[in-house]
Amino acid sequence: MNRPNLLIFFLTLLLFVGCGQQQDVRVIKLGHGLGVSHPVHEALIYLSQLTEEKSEGKLQIKVYPNQQLGTERELMELLQIGSLGMTKVSSAVMEGFAPKLQVFSLPYLFKDDEHQDRILNGPIGKKLLLESEDYWLRGLTYYDAGKRSFYTKDAPIEHPDNLKGLKIRVMESNMASNMVKAFGGSPTPVSYGELYTALQQGIVDGAENNPPSLYTSRHYEVCKYYAINEHVALPDILVISTKVWNTLSYQEKVWLQEAADESAVYQQKIWQEAEIFALEEMEKAGVKITYPDQGDFRSAVELMFESLKENKPEIYTLYQEIQQSM
Repeated sequence: MNRPNLLIFFLTLLLFVGCGQQQDVRVIKLGHGLGVSHPVHEALIYLSQLTEEKSEGKLQIKVYPNQQLGTERELMELLQIGSLGMTKVSSAVMEGFAPKLQVFSLPYLFKDDEHQDRILNGPIGKKLLLESEDYWLRGLTYYDAGKRSFYTKDAPIEHPDNLKGLKIRVMESNMASNMVKAFGGSPTPVSYGELYTALQQGIVDGAENNPPSLYTSRHYEVCKYYAINEHVALPDILVISTKVWNTLSYQEKVWLQEAADESAVYQQKIWQEAEIFALEEMEKAGVKITYPDQGDFRSAVELMFESLKENKPEIYTLYQEIQQSM
């Protein structure tokens, strides 16, 4: 064998070994865009540990944080072609693959935390996890992503009128854009990884997110006003490529699903702790945290539901079903 062919042989051998299939060990790569201090990343590490323990090392998950493997949208595309195994994604981003998930982007959808848990862990939530299978994406479980509120650079948001004329960063979600418009703001889609710079440079005047994400992203260094109006409670979804899922044996699927469900319970616990810690630390850093009257914000989005009833009756029916389960 000549030298070039020998080199190709050894590179191919290394690639095969790197796939983790040797000695009956399967390795699934999981990429996401959050930092290593984020509670969701901690839950994903716990998921990896649980999976390895349950399978006695036969099934392993390798976690790549900080957009190492791409942006949220890019990771979804990699899942669709089977080049990546798993990711954590906001349900808002999933709307493009499973339109019924738009219901989670509706403002003030849930009465309280107990109502949200009952929906997500019940028949409605479990059915919605599988809505994206036609797009080669399968939801395994939900992670708590808290409630989203507005943070701004120059002045606090005490009333929807304060949002008029402001460019507010939103995710790539029609429902999120419509909500910000209903409040009077100008929705501006920006990649999460580029948001810090966009805030610094004045490309946007503010954004909306939960306390741990605001803290771990360090956006509070730029935005010193945080108005806890809790306009939407978007869950995160742990997603696996169906191309990868379908290659798993029955036992591997059981190990992975059990680990996912247990990691969700763990994640909810550490999320609550992370929220308290984030708010305390941001106050210490000089962030002015306010609690505006939610009634004003609820009133501002009432027309959204009338439009929903007319233009998206399927989503409106699902919304009613969730409301009736209070």
